[in-house]
Amino acid sequence: MEGNKKVFEEIQGLLTEQRNPNSMDIDSKNTLEILKIINEEDKKVPFAVEKEIPYIAQAVEFVVESFKQGGRLLYFGAGTSGRLGIVDAAECPPTFGTPPEMVQGFIAGGREAVFVAQEGAEDKEENGANDVIKANVNSKDTVIGIAASRRTPYVVGAIKKAKELGAKTVFITTNPRKDFNITEVDVAICPEVGPEVIMGSTRMKSGTAQKLVLNMISTAAMIRIGKVYENMMIDLQMTNQKLVERSKRIVMIITGVTYEEAEKYLKEAKGNVKTALVMILAKVSYDEARRRLQLSDGFVRKAIEGNFN
Repeated sequence: MEGNKKVFEEIQGLLTEQRNPNSMDIDSKNTLEILKIINEEDKKVPFAVEKEIPYIAQAVEFVVESFKQGGRLLYFGAGTSGRLGIVDAAECPPTFGTPPEMVQGFIAGGREAVFVAQEGAEDKEENGANDVIKANVNSKDTVIGIAASRRTPYVVGAIKKAKELGAKTVFITTNPRKDFNITEVDVAICPEVGPEVIMGSTRMKSGTAQKLVLNMISTAAMIRIGKVYENMMIDLQMTNQKLVERSKRIVMIITGVTYEEAEKYLKEAKGNVKTALVMILAKVSYDEARRRLQLSDGFVRKAIEGNFN
């Protein structure tokens, strides 16, 4: 493959591409010592994420506003970053009962890249831009680019095109904010995790930081649109036996009914946990529970405590 001096110079200056002084002799260590070094470095990740909470909060507000407008949360990334976005998106329907199109993940190289690395696919900005166009991104959407290096062309291209189309844009990188050179982004989230244990292996601390940030964004946004009551998932889909039984347990914990009663109410509520909860706690019929939930924008607490006369 032909060399590219510009890319070489970009990479050599990145914090995530530096050598970690704490693991210089890791190749001479035994298994226990290796694991301790990795663990010590991993401990730094949540503290780096903590410093970015004000920026993460801005991202959450964008996503909430998108959802309220009928828009979507769309992740774009390459390699590990892309896979993390896809994992977060894939978990939203079973966890929060969202339609699959509401949160989506896109990766450079397409579906094949989820399982087998398609390394060259990330090297062109137009690939990211084209995926944004294919996804019909518009002003109601929030687009989040994920790239540890902050320079991945696929992600840069996706963010630029999304901004051009009027979407809110967020960039998650593990390199310093002071080095951030993408001015077309609405908010940058930059947890500085430092050099990796193995130089440049950003599937490690960088990947962990990205996963934490994605968890925070999607979970906080779902809480803000009524997908949680107290600290429990109440909009989950009963698509397998585990989720069927989890639904019963949630109803039992919140309302104090028996297993058999939870099963009965869920059946009457057509498998909808929210509806079953309102039926029990507000002592109302199925139709009234649905009406209350509609009037309260899906928030169970409001549907139970509000005045609906």
